[in-house]
Amino acid sequence: MNILVISNLYPPHEIGGYEIRCRDVCERLAEAGHDIHILTSNHQVPDRETPAEAAVSRKLRIHGMYGHPWLPIHKLHPLEAHNHRVLRETIHTRRPDLVHVWNMGGISKSLLSYLESSGIPVVYDVSDHWIARSLRADVWLSWWNRLKFPPRFLAACGFRKWIDRKTPTRSWDTLRFERTYFCSAFMRDWTASKGWPVAHASIIHCGIDTSAFAVKSDHSRFERLLWVGRLSEDKDPLTAVRALAAARQNGNHELTLDLYGHGDEGYVSNLKSEIQRLGLTESVRIRSAAPSEMRKLYADYDALLFTSNWGEPFALTPLEAMSAGLPVITSLDGGQRELARHGANCLVAAAAEPETYAARIHELAGSSYLRVSIARTALAEARERFDINVITRQIEEFLLASIRP
Repeated sequence: MNILVISNLYPPHEIGGYEIRCRDVCERLAEAGHDIHILTSNHQVPDRETPAEAAVSRKLRIHGMYGHPWLPIHKLHPLEAHNHRVLRETIHTRRPDLVHVWNMGGISKSLLSYLESSGIPVVYDVSDHWIARSLRADVWLSWWNRLKFPPRFLAACGFRKWIDRKTPTRSWDTLRFERTYFCSAFMRDWTASKGWPVAHASIIHCGIDTSAFAVKSDHSRFERLLWVGRLSEDKDPLTAVRALAAARQNGNHELTLDLYGHGDEGYVSNLKSEIQRLGLTESVRIRSAAPSEMRKLYADYDALLFTSNWGEPFALTPLEAMSAGLPVITSLDGGQRELARHGANCLVAAAAEPETYAARIHELAGSSYLRVSIARTALAEARERFDINVITRQIEEFLLASIRP
């Protein structure tokens, strides 16, 4: 297949797992013999060099996100026109069999109208809330489809028809998302509940390179707890800290907790204050590590606490811990219900309830058999069901089916 991939961001200028997963899948599709070209934005993360890659065009422009300015409508039109010109030129040059759309956060949503009317098969990979939360908020489309005047006047005098030829102004309600897969049933059903026509979409869960993780082999010790993620209210490291305090009060005095992540200065300050208030300054550390380092560090710990409470599409952190043979205590936040099986491949606690985490910690502390059992089961399932090579084959089959007559 000759595949044109569209993604708002692309490594090394990524900010999260969506872009990394896009790269991992693209690389494996290319290794399988498919012709892959990625069209992404010119957004740059400071201190990261942009490699020279023939398969990557960084020409799209971001509007209003990742530090880019929000533009008034008269200044937004040149950006919209630029993005459409780049897309049309790329399609004309590449002649793709299929367009594979990934995250569109910050990218002109009017591009989707053009793609769906182009006659080229379009496949959507949806792993976050960009359809449900940001599509109707797109400034360009909102201006044309929510306001009565001046858009109505411009339509009456023929100007809208003229401008629509190069920068579509059609409503988001014309989008059909006919060939779409979501990273979880939770994400699909939540998006459908917001009125989008995606109830028919397939599910292909997120995958990771399970072979990249050092694997824990000794579960005789239970002292070091781990938390990994963005230091923020929705990821809720405070619950992990309070769970540690409760567990220590219940007799597990030797336990420590390392929090790996970065966050807003105000939130981190509040987190440190709570650590001090609970008398845990010697037991809790805030640390950081690059993803490549983190893959080796999971195995140094004795359990992961995953405390997210915001509706994760399909969290990768518990899956990474499982790939390292690390016992996991998780909330059933969002798509986690499609991964977690209490007592089989993890222990389940309640989001934002430190006491339930403390109870699960106590269970693990008291049984090396339980630690070994859930860790082994989780490791086997991660390799068999969620390895990036397994997931890429599912995506490849979906793409091939999308271009067959």
